[in-house]
Amino acid sequence: MNNKKKSYLEKHGWKVGSATDFLNLSEEEAAFVEFKVALSNYLKERRHAKHLTQFELAKLLHSSQSRVAKMEKGDPSVSTDLLLKSLFSLGASRRELARKIAA
Repeated sequence: MNNKKKSYLEKHGWKVGSATDFLNLSEEEAAFVEFKVALSNYLKERRHAKHLTQFELAKLLHSSQSRVAKMEKGDPSVSTDLLLKSLFSLGASRRELARKIAA
């Protein structure tokens, strides 16, 4: 958010902060959320790189298209182990995953 907009909102009584502030997350919780978002984004990136639809990836994973959509959106109902298994199914290496998570 640019400073002009932030100043305007604060001037009119709004409190401006991050999602971490709004949700009152601890550093550990915020780090975990960022970790899952990184995995979700990388899953979508890998799927696109392999020219797969969500439906095709779902078939590969023995899952559903709606589940793949939830995985790519970082839905809280999706476990990290499912994200990791899916990425490994798409050929991601541990080293690639470590780079993506660190970035």
